Amino acid sequence: MNYQDTVNWMFQQLPMYQNKGNSAFKKDLTNTISLAKHLNHPEDRFKSIHVGGTNGKGSTSHMLASILQEAGYKVGLYTSPHLKDFRERIRINGKVIDELSVIGFVKRYKTFLEANHLSFFEMTVGMAFDYFAKQKVDIAIIEVGLGGRLDSTNIITPELSVITNIGFDHTQFLGNTLVEIAGEKAGIIKNNIPVVIGETHVDTKAVFQNKAKEAESPIYFADQIIDTVLESDLKGAYQIHNIKTVLQSIHVLRESGFKISEEHLKMGLLHVTAQTGLKGRWQVLGTEPKVVCDTAHNKEGLVYVMKQLQEEAFNKLHIVFGVVNDKDLDSIIPLLPINATYYFCKPNVQRGLDAEILKNKFKKYQLLGRTYNSVVDALTSAKSNAKVTDLIYVGGSTFVVAEII
Repeated sequence: MNYQDTVNWMFQQLPMYQNKGNSAFKKDLTNTISLAKHLNHPEDRFKSIHVGGTNGKGSTSHMLASILQEAGYKVGLYTSPHLKDFRERIRINGKVIDELSVIGFVKRYKTFLEANHLSFFEMTVGMAFDYFAKQKVDIAIIEVGLGGRLDSTNIITPELSVITNIGFDHTQFLGNTLVEIAGEKAGIIKNNIPVVIGETHVDTKAVFQNKAKEAESPIYFADQIIDTVLESDLKGAYQIHNIKTVLQSIHVLRESGFKISEEHLKMGLLHVTAQTGLKGRWQVLGTEPKVVCDTAHNKEGLVYVMKQLQEEAFNKLHIVFGVVNDKDLDSIIPLLPINATYYFCKPNVQRGLDAEILKNKFKKYQLLGRTYNSVVDALTSAKSNAKVTDLIYVGGSTFVVAEII
């Protein structure tokens, strides 16, 4: 198989959460542990940082990677989902895994992968860990895919665990209360391994404190410790929370022996995009009219994005919007501005919500617009209707953003 054949097999042969939803979710780590054993436990052959949370874990992971790269370390970065190319999920010093390594991994282990019915996510985690071990990275930043306790990445014993925040997302898997969700996220806290919590919440603070006490792990609440933040090239006021989380994390890493100067910290934060390839976080795609996209897709993330929109100067607001079919729209729609023109679309994945259904749901809240056959068609129409002094915002789903970057 060539590269495209290999990736197509991974997507089509096996269930994948971002396309299929519930059918891809596994209730235990049996498959991942079995694969790790088959690969001779690559997760034990490199240092790591484990990053979980409801929102901000992607930005936080990329910031940490950029700073450590700036400090001279060879840094692996595992994130999900990807926007354009599967290989974005697995990087070393910002460079995506090469096609031959993807092909080679699947070719070598295809019989095992099929026989053990591994999911897309499980095999991708195995591929990342195997690649990082063989490339002898100094440290890898490993982003949790879903939840924490039962996530496939949770076979590592990291130098540091990071949990950015807690919000209502994937409740069908993680629980219907913040306490239940926090309990799942807290599952990445390991014995005697320090943990940084990005945002303190009254409902969940005790969950993390109790888990850390049980594991005898030092715990730090970044927003209670860090008073000032440094500038980053990742724009959007909401990044302040992520920067505080990163600053506290770097402080903990320094205490454990990592050589990271203030200059490394400053320059790493200023060059996240260039050094890691991160896209889709308040990314400006055009001017006159200004076009901005953001991957925020749940209540907690969209609160900050809408606040950022209010700080922008524009004459009229155009919003290109699409979601997947498991979103709690009743918690999302009230956050969105009523004085905007909406362009409803369906992201091109199996879980994408039909644009007509989305339009009718928005109509109940007096938010009006038209439907379009694709994200590209919706954006094209928005650009056609917008004046140079207007603003176009594209969002609602990672998959919507992926189609127009």
